Amino acid sequence: MTSPSANAWKILLIGKDGQVSDELPSLLGPLGELIIYGQEELDLTHENRIREKLRDAKPHVIVNAAAYTAVDKAEEEPDLALAVNGTAPAILAEEAKKLGAALIHYSTDYVFDGEKKEPYTEEDSPNPQSVYGRTKLAGDEAIQSAGLPYFIFRTSWVYGLTGKNFLQTIQRLAKERDELKIVDDQIGSPTWCRTIAQTTANVLTQILLQNDPGDLSGFERASGLYNLTCGGKTSWFGFAQAILNESSSSKTTKLIPIPTSDYPTPAKRPPYSVLSTQKLRTSFGITPPAWDVTLKYCLSGNS
Repeated sequence: MTSPSANAWKILLIGKDGQVSDELPSLLGPLGELIIYGQEELDLTHENRIREKLRDAKPHVIVNAAAYTAVDKAEEEPDLALAVNGTAPAILAEEAKKLGAALIHYSTDYVFDGEKKEPYTEEDSPNPQSVYGRTKLAGDEAIQSAGLPYFIFRTSWVYGLTGKNFLQTIQRLAKERDELKIVDDQIGSPTWCRTIAQTTANVLTQILLQNDPGDLSGFERASGLYNLTCGGKTSWFGFAQAILNESSSSKTTKLIPIPTSDYPTPAKRPPYSVLSTQKLRTSFGITPPAWDVTLKYCLSGNS
C-alpha cells in the first residue's frame, strides 16, 4: 500500500497472487494511493463483505483482477464460478457507481463460440459454450448495464512465469515426458500477463494525468469494452513449440499435433478466438506486441 495523499488518486486493486494481479502493483503504485485486497481481505463470494470493504476504502478507481479461471472445473462448480465471475462484478459495479468510482475488469475470449474465421471485434455478439464463458459474460453484461464509467479488457490465453497456465504446464511436462500430444486446431493469441498489466497502466496513466483525483470525465469519454491481447495468432501446438524452442533445456521432447476430438475436455473451447485490438490502437495509441516476441521476453526474464 502506498502512502496516503489527499491529492492523489485512490486505486483499489482486487486480486493477489494471480497472473495479472502480481504484475499490477508495481505499475499502479506510482499512479496514486494503492490499496490491495486479496482473498483474505475480500472474499468475492460474500456480497455484504464486498459492499462493506468498498465503502471503507472509498476508491476513485477499482481494478478487479480476481476471477474464477479453472475452465474445466467450472463445469462442476457452476454456482461458485458464477458467484465470482458474474455476481461479484455486478456488486462491484453497483457499489462503484454509488461511490462515484470507475471500474476496470478483465474478461475472456471464451465468451465467443469460435465459429468466426476472422478476428472478433468488440461489436461481435458473444455466444459462450462453457460455464466459464457464460459466467464471465454475465459479469461483463452486469458492468455494462450498471451506468458507470468502466473498462472491460477482454483477453486470451494468458500466461506467465507464476500460477497455473499453459506455459508452466508445458515446461513441467517436457521434463517428465519424451512425447507430448498437443491440440493443433484451436487458434488464439497467447498473451503475457505483463502485457495486460502494462497496457492497463498505460491506459490509466493517460487518463489520470489529465484529470484531478475523483474527476471521472476521462473515464466517461473512453468508457467501454476493449480487446487486449498480444498480436498475431497460433495454435496450442504452435505455442508449445515456441515455448520449448525458447526454453533453456537440454532435454528434447517430441511434440505431436492432434485434433480437439482426440483430447476431450469437460469444457468446450472455441476453435478460433483471435481478438482484434484495433479499438485499443485507435482510442489510446496502444499496439500490443506480437505474442512470440513477448514470449521471448518472458522466458529471458526481460521486461
